[in-house]
Amino acid sequence: MNEAVLLSERGIRNNDGGPFGCVIVKDNLIIGRGYNQVISSNDPTAHAEIIAIRDACKNLGTFSLDGCEVYTSCEPCPMCLGAIYWARPKIIYYANTHKDAAAIGFDDSMIYEEINKDLKDRKIPTIHLESAEAKKIFLDWDDKKGRISY
Repeated sequence: MNEAVLLSERGIRNNDGGPFGCVIVKDNLIIGRGYNQVISSNDPTAHAEIIAIRDACKNLGTFSLDGCEVYTSCEPCPMCLGAIYWARPKIIYYANTHKDAAAIGFDDSMIYEEINKDLKDRKIPTIHLESAEAKKIFLDWDDKKGRISY
């Protein structure tokens, strides 16, 4: 956790982004590091956990973080929590809470509320466009022999 906190400090010291850091550990070794770089990269997905996941997966040569531990300086936001679940580590440790983050201007409550709303009631219109071509690609995937599931 100390390394995650140090990374969170690095991000604000360098004006890269918010005060968030993350490390991913496997077999007691740090295999992935990340800190918030939303501002410096002009990338709203450049959160500490996302960057750490990408680094760890690159270093492991796999898309799965099975058997890994995530240490993050703050309780993950909805996007990062989703990415963590897709990566499938065994545990998440966090320091600051989402309430602590909200108190300094990083309030994710609107996103949690939006997820639970009907599509028609969301702040950003979300419209279904039927596509026979898109459906065919799904059917092709479903029929694909030797596909790698994740």
